[in-house]
Amino acid sequence: MDIYEADADLRLDERQLAERLGISRTPIREALARLAQDGLVEILPRKGVFVLRKSRDEVLEMVVTWAALESMAARLATERASDDDLKALRKFAMHHSSDAVRAELQEYSDANIRFHQTILELSGCGLLKRTADGLFMHMQAIRRRAMGESDRARRSVADHMEIIEALEARDGDLASRRVREHTMRLHDHISKTWTRMESLGASRSEAG
Repeated sequence: MDIYEADADLRLDERQLAERLGISRTPIREALARLAQDGLVEILPRKGVFVLRKSRDEVLEMVVTWAALESMAARLATERASDDDLKALRKFAMHHSSDAVRAELQEYSDANIRFHQTILELSGCGLLKRTADGLFMHMQAIRRRAMGESDRARRSVADHMEIIEALEARDGDLASRRVREHTMRLHDHISKTWTRMESLGASRSEAG
């Protein structure tokens, strides 16, 4: 779901979310209430829950926040992730790196997002992961939109391998720095190209 597409359906259905996640609607309501407090969704009585699109400055703040969260997750992962966890992460990254080379950007974009979620999971810190999850829908949309520009997919592949090397070396400082620098490159890209990225959503919708 790209919430920045011009014709995106921004309404969140509690029942569908509960069925998809295999849980009751109570924790879904609690999670949506927290997201509303953080200004990420809007709850309208008798209408439903809607994702709120963010302005350029708000998106940039979210990227900075994500960079802080994931860089700490990487530091923790150097201490807590097993060797098998890191082998699996390397295998996953290597498998999907060819998507970027072939310019299969939709497939690589999905894998890219999963790569970053895995680092958060390997931190072993549930609160950190849940906090990042609150930003996920926006980060997912922005990463997908940016991936097709300026050869960012190939740069992303190189960054991911450097991050994995730091994790495998169990170097917390290096892993944290590489993750932070990787995400802040996205920040700089958005800062320079936000108007064009916004227009991509409209043009894709018209083409569809």
